[in-house]
Amino acid sequence: MTLFDAPHTLQDEDQIASITKRLKRAHGQLGGVVRMLEEGSSCEDIVIQMAAVSKAINTAAFTLISASLKERLVDPAIDSGPMTEKLQKLFLSLA
Repeated sequence: MTLFDAPHTLQDEDQIASITKRLKRAHGQLGGVVRMLEEGSSCEDIVIQMAAVSKAINTAAFTLISASLKERLVDPAIDSGPMTEKLQKLFLSLA
């Protein structure tokens, strides 16, 4: 097992707080989407809010990946080849 194969836990408390805040906001937005649907709001309005939720979640995921990458790059013992490949897969999973 290489160092990059080991699971990584984000250590940057500021980034954790930022990502958590964004996800909590998305959670609230998603609740709003459910209410809109139940209350008979227009499809257009619902889809616009769904897109906002999706963007918030994707932004949180990209932030998590980039913060993790930053932490891992400061470790000279990590081979950047496998790390780059794994991060590319993570980014593509969001596409």
